[in-house]
Amino acid sequence: MAPNSVVVSMEKCSDVPLVELNGSDSSLFPEKQKGVSPKQFTWFLFLKAHRVFSSLSWLARAVQTMCVSAKKRIALSEVSDDEPKNRGRLYRFIKGFLVLSIVALVFEVVAHFKKWNLNLMQPWEVRDLVQWPYMAWLSFRVDYIAPLVITLSTFCTVLFLIQSLDRLVLCLGCFWIKYKKLKPKIEAEPHDIEDSSFFPMVLVQIPMCNEREVYAQSISAACQLDWPKHRILIQVLDDSDDKHLQLLIQDEVSSWREKGVNIVYRHRLIRTGYKAGNLKSAMGCDYVKDSEFVAIFDADFQPNSDFLKQTIPHFKDNPELGLVQARWSFVNKDENLLTRLQNINLCFHFEVEQQVNGLFLNFFGFNGTAGVWRIKALEESGGWLERTTVEDMDIAVRAHLNGWKFIFLNDVKVLCELPESYEAYKKQQHRWHSGPMQLFRLCLPAIITSKISIWKKANLIFLFFLLRKLILPFYSFTLFCIILPLTMFIPEAELPIWVICYVPIFMSLLNILPAPKSFPFLVPYLLFENTMSVTKFNAMVSGLFQLGSAYEWVVTKKTGRSSESDLIAFAERESKSSTDEKILRRHSESGLELLSKLKEEEKIPPLKKKNRLYRKELALAFLLLTAAGRSLLSAHGVHFYFLLFQGLSFLVVGLDLIGEQVS
Repeated sequence: MAPNSVVVSMEKCSDVPLVELNGSDSSLFPEKQKGVSPKQFTWFLFLKAHRVFSSLSWLARAVQTMCVSAKKRIALSEVSDDEPKNRGRLYRFIKGFLVLSIVALVFEVVAHFKKWNLNLMQPWEVRDLVQWPYMAWLSFRVDYIAPLVITLSTFCTVLFLIQSLDRLVLCLGCFWIKYKKLKPKIEAEPHDIEDSSFFPMVLVQIPMCNEREVYAQSISAACQLDWPKHRILIQVLDDSDDKHLQLLIQDEVSSWREKGVNIVYRHRLIRTGYKAGNLKSAMGCDYVKDSEFVAIFDADFQPNSDFLKQTIPHFKDNPELGLVQARWSFVNKDENLLTRLQNINLCFHFEVEQQVNGLFLNFFGFNGTAGVWRIKALEESGGWLERTTVEDMDIAVRAHLNGWKFIFLNDVKVLCELPESYEAYKKQQHRWHSGPMQLFRLCLPAIITSKISIWKKANLIFLFFLLRKLILPFYSFTLFCIILPLTMFIPEAELPIWVICYVPIFMSLLNILPAPKSFPFLVPYLLFENTMSVTKFNAMVSGLFQLGSAYEWVVTKKTGRSSESDLIAFAERESKSSTDEKILRRHSESGLELLSKLKEEEKIPPLKKKNRLYRKELALAFLLLTAAGRSLLSAHGVHFYFLLFQGLSFLVVGLDLIGEQVS
């Protein structure tokens, strides 16, 4: 057979035709070419270009939208002027630092484009007038500024590592608790829930002040606690200065009293001492002596009906136990970016810090709400004091010094609400970080002279107060907001990459583990925590040195979103008659007069709320962006990206573009 011949044989098998080709010449049946034609390549390039232009157009629209929002915010917003004058020193320092950085950046840009290398020149060789100040700056920087900055950065880095080690130890303790499935156990024998004589007398306190949005839901949740009605008394401690709101709260209390709930309404004529004064006044009532325990709930907290049955049994046969603290659960944690970032912080605080300290040390800071106290522990520890803005931490420290033990129940959760606006969150954080420094000054002598063990004294002084309340805000602000941008203009003191990148990311990863669904917000969380460091540092300094702002107390603004999730309560409120009808029915003779007053107050137009501008955050934003420009000239890489994104995060916060927005 010829070499180029082809034999084709066909046969029919199971009605399927088969074709067999035999031959060595493949030229007759060439393989399909894998190359791309010019037309296909052109369409491929067009597709890629379309995607690039789409991305660029989306980015341009996003930048344009942000610029328009910023322009409107600057035109319509008011500068945050609620700060006292003595708090403006930090702002003046940041502003002065910003001016010097801009001047230094101008010289660095000129030196970069003219390719000056004055380190290799002698002073008499410099002839340009512009080179003289730059040469003097280099000499002054190397001889005087660089050694000081290196010393300060080394000190802050050591503090950063110590605090990170403490955070790591807490996380390891939490992992051990999860691995061993450790949790507080009820030491008493099981009781008969049908035996009402077992249930001790419990006092439930709901302190509130101008809580218009949430007063009804908090009273409703407390009145529905599953506890014998003759063994529970609910105190509604109203410090509101709004007469209209007082009447509404009284009416809500009266409606529950008509349903058989043992509830009373108290309003102080002299409202001093904020929440501590309110609680202290309530504990002075004669009927309080009949109660053995007191449960405290802020106005936005809604405990489950079985809250008392999950907490009170821990006290039985445990006479040294003074406090049982429940965990907070947030109804609006997914409302906006601000609430998501708060949820990460507080989840770590409860599941790691308080759970580990409660299980291994029997001590942690009382959260001020969602907890049950043994009244004897309160009385022996001196009761509520009005000397600081953190009365909850104050009573916890004094009770610990008197030998009382605490229990944290991570499985018992109480629904509450997170602040949704940056203004409310900032004021809350200022109080939470200035109060502990006030308390540290006042409690230090008592801690040193107390009869507790040396280990407990060291834990209180060095870990509870100094490391977690003073050192943390100090190094966060100093290292990442001052030293880092400063090192861009002083390359002799440049921070290593592991200080600004690897360790912070690892620590943020540990912080986010208790809230794994928030993992996509790892980088925003890291940037936002550094952004909040200016507020926490400012609060820490004001509390430590007893500045005027240390004694400010602003009630955290609530929106009442948690009431929307309670469909049963919502339906019940809808089915109720209007406020006017209830007042006419309950106040037969004085109802018309009362109704006219309410209608007059309702005619007053509500104040329009505006987003604010925050000067410190804006000044730091431009400072970090200036340092990012200097870093770009030196091609620092990671330093540039960190400074850029950190500066943008300060800019977003300074323009109040995070959290609740007012249209």
